[in-house]
Amino acid sequence: MADNERDEAVDEAQKREAKRILLVDDDREIIDAMRYALESKGYDMLIARDGNQGLAMAEREDPDLVILDMMMPKRSGFLVLEKLRRSRPVPVRIIMITANEGSRHKAYAEMLGVDDYIRKPFAMDRLLESVHRLLGD
Repeated sequence: MADNERDEAVDEAQKREAKRILLVDDDREIIDAMRYALESKGYDMLIARDGNQGLAMAEREDPDLVILDMMMPKRSGFLVLEKLRRSRPVPVRIIMITANEGSRHKAYAEMLGVDDYIRKPFAMDRLLESVHRLLGD
């Protein structure tokens, strides 16, 4: 096996072992910032730009973690969270992010079983710590 073939085989093995994160958000700048930070830590990123697309990708791709914006077009983060909690035999880890200041929203998200709730704007280190803790890597 040539060196470059061996390197490609190692790269493929590492990609298979990488934890997969589905990021569901409609804000391009936020997506780009989070994608850059998480990919730099070795995570494999999937991107959805609205709630319906996020739900379909979560069901099809079976990610290790979902980072879910609360306010999105077509289907809110709450509706996506409710559906994921009802439809999966093994719950996926979910971090909800929101610019909403209301404590009622946080309480409702927690009642639905969200694993973490992060208010925007947030330090990227806060997100990375939560992802690391929830994925146990």
